[in-house]
Amino acid sequence: MITYEEFKKLEIKVAEIKEVTEHPQADKLYVIKVDIGGEEKQIVAGIRTKYQKEELIGRKIILLNNLEPAVIRGIESQGMLLAASDEENLSILTLDRPIIKNGAIVK
Repeated sequence: MITYEEFKKLEIKVAEIKEVTEHPQADKLYVIKVDIGGEEKQIVAGIRTKYQKEELIGRKIILLNNLEPAVIRGIESQGMLLAASDEENLSILTLDRPIIKNGAIVK
């Protein structure tokens, strides 16, 4: 359990996927560039076996924006996309109304 004060430290925002490339050192990873309302970030995500690059471009996702950067197989990741999964399936969290602007805060 975490307190509400701890939860408030998470900066969760809407981001739009602008570019997707294969990670050069990992078959399951993509390197993704996202727009967070005028700010661009790069994230590394393990969704390559579940999504084609083309179906991700332009999609608005939910991003944990203030996660400390991490180097994943030699490439820096500056956030984390949120997804749900079970034993067989994976689904990235997206907006049901893409009219929400990039950078909007998820509350």
